[in-house]
Amino acid sequence: MRRRTLITGTLLGAAAAAVPLSARAATTVTVGSLNDLQKAIDRAVPGDRITLADGTYTVPSGGSIRVSGRNGTVDAPITILSQSRGGAVLQGERGFVFSDSGNITVSGFAFRQRTTLEIPASCPRIRLTRNDFRFADISGLDWVVVRGDDAKIDRNRFHDRTTEGIFLVVDGPGSTAMAQRPQILRNHFRDHSYSGANGGESIRLGVSSRALADADALVEYNLFERCDGDPEAVSVKSSGNTVRYNTIRDSRGGIVLRHGNGTTVEGNYLLGGTDGLRLYGNDHLVVNNLLAGLSGRALVIGSGTTRDHHDGESTEERQGNDACDRAVIAYNTLVGNARTLSGETRDYPPRDVVVADNILSAGTGSLVAMAATSGFTWRSNILWGAAANGTIPSTGYRRVDPLLRKESDGVYRLSAGSPAINAATLAAPAVTQDLDGHPRGSSRDIGADEYTTLAPLRRPLTPADVGPDAN
Repeated sequence: MRRRTLITGTLLGAAAAAVPLSARAATTVTVGSLNDLQKAIDRAVPGDRITLADGTYTVPSGGSIRVSGRNGTVDAPITILSQSRGGAVLQGERGFVFSDSGNITVSGFAFRQRTTLEIPASCPRIRLTRNDFRFADISGLDWVVVRGDDAKIDRNRFHDRTTEGIFLVVDGPGSTAMAQRPQILRNHFRDHSYSGANGGESIRLGVSSRALADADALVEYNLFERCDGDPEAVSVKSSGNTVRYNTIRDSRGGIVLRHGNGTTVEGNYLLGGTDGLRLYGNDHLVVNNLLAGLSGRALVIGSGTTRDHHDGESTEERQGNDACDRAVIAYNTLVGNARTLSGETRDYPPRDVVVADNILSAGTGSLVAMAATSGFTWRSNILWGAAANGTIPSTGYRRVDPLLRKESDGVYRLSAGSPAINAATLAAPAVTQDLDGHPRGSSRDIGADEYTTLAPLRRPLTPADVGPDAN
């Protein structure tokens, strides 16, 4: 595609204005004021790149940067970017306000606004990338809310708040639908210190009224540090999602499948915080996760105030807990946690859950502390440490030293000669890789690690792996 580079205030002129927008070639333009930025957005066509020069810009009260009726294409999005990453600082009541637009990329800004940034249902394929989000620390303010389909939120930094409110919410149109296929990847969520009982999640996928709607959300390769705003750093309240390859470190919050069905939780590292994984709803797959050094509950197989959420139930019923049914929990490693694997005591016990080929090791308490269950399958787990076995049936485990070694990245891996090697027995569903990204092959090992002398392909994330400067 042919491009022309223009500087606003030089030759935007009558000749360019006379060309129909749909007919003109894409341009690259640099602007130095919000007024000129708005003019460039208003005339943007597919492939345009609009750069705002570095500086601090205050959006006037009652105003905004409007992106209305502008549509790029999949191959030629309209891109609005800061001259350097974090160099253009937007402050004031509002920043960008989207409507009836699609295939728009917003990149590199430092957002310091006082109201929510929303991607409405009328705006598919909006990408927010390499931005720095630190909104005003206002109680109850959710910072970014996604309602449009195919949004991509990647390589951003969300940080530093002390009040109730959520960094990133995915909802949808109306009150029961979900935005489809959002991608949330390579973001850095850090330092949320709100001390309330709830309402301070880092990511919330849905809400109770949307629990039965499939979102097909992908949450991967995100880093959470000191995310203490809620017991749920990632709160899933919708169905059909994937949460994988994330690192949650030194955080109060864990990954909670609070409402909804059919979500996969795979290959996550939960290290040195409070809570780990908590499961409600049906047909989840939980594999290849490492939960280590948690001071609270590492893995909870939840009971319910109802057996299954369903269409037509009351608001009170929908907001209650749905008992965990038919989950498969396999190939996980739980080491050195205060409470390793536990249950709850609501009216509806979890049922038909498979717990197989996991390593559970701790020095105190009970490794398994389930209350009532129904139809559970316990199979080929390894238990170790001074902690008592607890309520696991004798046919569901061996007590033997798995010969775990803690390596420099904080991951517990198998040593040569471990009794976990080639000892897994669960045939289905197929789990083709381990926590490190190595193939499992046909003879699989118990726990999250498949023994090999090869270097890991995945490791716990560090700040260098995520945020505006990540690859």
